[in-house]
Amino acid sequence: MSTSELPRKEANVLKGHEGAVLAARFNSDGNYCLSCGKDRTIRLWNPHRGIHIKTYKSHGREVRDVHVTVDNSKLCSCGGDRQIFYWDVSTGRVIRKFRGHDGEVNAVKFNEYASVVVSAGYDRSLRAWDCRSHSTEPIQIIDSFLDTVMSVCLTKTEIIGGSVDGTVRTFDIRIGREISDDLGQPVNCISLSNDNNCILANCLDSTLRLLDRSTGELLQEYKGHACKSYKMDCCLTNSDAHVTGGSEDGSIFFWDLVDASVVSKFQAHSSVVTSVSYHPKDNCMITSSVDGTVRVWKT
Repeated sequence: MSTSELPRKEANVLKGHEGAVLAARFNSDGNYCLSCGKDRTIRLWNPHRGIHIKTYKSHGREVRDVHVTVDNSKLCSCGGDRQIFYWDVSTGRVIRKFRGHDGEVNAVKFNEYASVVVSAGYDRSLRAWDCRSHSTEPIQIIDSFLDTVMSVCLTKTEIIGGSVDGTVRTFDIRIGREISDDLGQPVNCISLSNDNNCILANCLDSTLRLLDRSTGELLQEYKGHACKSYKMDCCLTNSDAHVTGGSEDGSIFFWDLVDASVVSKFQAHSSVVTSVSYHPKDNCMITSSVDGTVRVWKT
């Protein structure tokens, strides 16, 4: 992918949230996106047409993360009220609330089959919840972290958590093995490369770090942005050719994956960029910010 194909033209601005937007996520086919924020709501959009479709309200505090199933029928969300909400997308009804975290919940993800939700919390734990059972107790608790767990990723067989304790820990669910990679700096977001071979970690020393999953080797570091006090997403483009992430000054950065040079930088928002989500197929991305907007970027 040449740098001229990177999305940096503003296609749409999605307005509706009152206050900071804390996350924005494409659905699995990239036709829709979800956002959530300080105003305690989750919003469903068609980002390509700039249309707001639905608002989901039930959280009592800010909503920090949201994830939708591959078939678009259910979503899960979490935030300041310590609960994981499991929703029906079409009716907007809360099917279940999972309680058990002893503090605010930072991140949620469905597994591939949408049967389990895994959450990451301030209480230093990752918890797995069975969506099909009527029990509200977690089916698994992973509490080996020494500080807040900020972010979670899932593969077919593993749960991966990034923590303020400076580690990225990988738990193989089949054999019960834990591997810990210590980055030496607080981790506030992790994301997987599209081939699942690498983990990109956003650290609070204004550095993104790329880890080889099989060896734990630090492959590359990406710098230039400011990330010192906010939870901010990072991800790879859908071709794995570039790394992208936001900055506390409202700008978006693209780095070359291999040599870590900044290939593009532009002002996207008037305040901190909280989230970046890259389209699964097209050269398109969405960003969210403390400025209250979600913005859609195309080539």
